[in-house]
Amino acid sequence: AVETGSPLLGFFAAAVGGAVLSLLFAFLTQITLANQVASGLALTLFGLGFSALLGQRYVGIKPPRLPEVNFGPLHDIPVLGPVLFSHDIILYLGLALVVAVWAGLKFTRAGLVLRAVGESHDAAHALGYKVVRIRTLAIMFGGACAGLGGAYISLIRVPQWTEGMTAGVGWIALALVVFASWKPWRLLLGAYLFGGITQLQLNLQGAGVAIPVEYLAMSPYVITILVLVVLSADKNAAPASLGRTFHASN
Repeated sequence: AVETGSPLLGFFAAAVGGAVLSLLFAFLTQITLANQVASGLALTLFGLGFSALLGQRYVGIKPPRLPEVNFGPLHDIPVLGPVLFSHDIILYLGLALVVAVWAGLKFTRAGLVLRAVGESHDAAHALGYKVVRIRTLAIMFGGACAGLGGAYISLIRVPQWTEGMTAGVGWIALALVVFASWKPWRLLLGAYLFGGITQLQLNLQGAGVAIPVEYLAMSPYVITILVLVVLSADKNAAPASLGRTFHASN
């Protein structure tokens, strides 16, 4: 994005990079049948080091801004206008992506097949579906979305690149999925809860509230997890084949 002057190209590159790295995870877990938790942790550590290596030349450099989204008179609506119609295009694309994924999983044949593979890969294989291929494509889609999230942090939220700037937000994304019981709308609520508390603690720090900075910094993580634990009453929402390796000979 810095070299081309196009932040949208930066987002595209991040999505491709995330998909490629997730393809390595798919190879380890779906082809070599390695432990998924260990493989994910190893790739996380690899990604931290690899991003630090690639990002050295971009430390402190401000990326180009995204073009403004013009909503016309909608932006001038009292109260609601600034809240709903004053954000960057990536935020609205993210909301649209949540709706598209939910609708795809619920109403399309491809979504039904994906859910079937997640629920019982043996039954899906018996019906003739290519379980490993379907899982690999799903993993690559998740990796691409993770890449977009990382690009959003460095291109819009900060906006600049520094080593370790994600500050564990990726683990919060994982916690959101688990504690939201795999329900898209609850997941979206948890994400906005975390984002809202994060912004609130930054505002409190700026206002000089007499609370130690360390407590304010940890509050988004603690409060989000506590609330989602309370909400996650559905214990059977996780796909039955989650974390289980598959081999056609099983």
